[in-house]
Amino acid sequence: MEIPHEMTTVAQVLEKLRIKKMDNEFRYTDEGFTTGTGKFYQPEDLEIIKVFRFEGVTDPSDMSVVYILEAKDGLQGYSLDAYGVYSEHEAGYDNFIRQVPVKGHEQQLLFEL
Repeated sequence: MEIPHEMTTVAQVLEKLRIKKMDNEFRYTDEGFTTGTGKFYQPEDLEIIKVFRFEGVTDPSDMSVVYILEAKDGLQGYSLDAYGVYSEHEAGYDNFIRQVPVKGHEQQLLFEL
């Protein structure tokens, strides 16, 4: 039985997303999340399908989270955030991401990178 390779860095997760053509970065704006195409997504247009949290062992600035998102139009991508005091997003980002629904646990467990 093959043991799955554990992803331990943000770079590894982002590379897997690139390979799977899921490397659209959702960025927060006052109009909603966008991937730079001119289309804006509201929380109800998105679902969080997986979350990866990273905590730096020796450097607190390494604390980050990668949200894997799927839009109702089928677009898949991610949003990257440093969390805690190191978050660089505008104040609205935290409120926005909290409103995005999370897929059910059984579906989330089936999603593998």
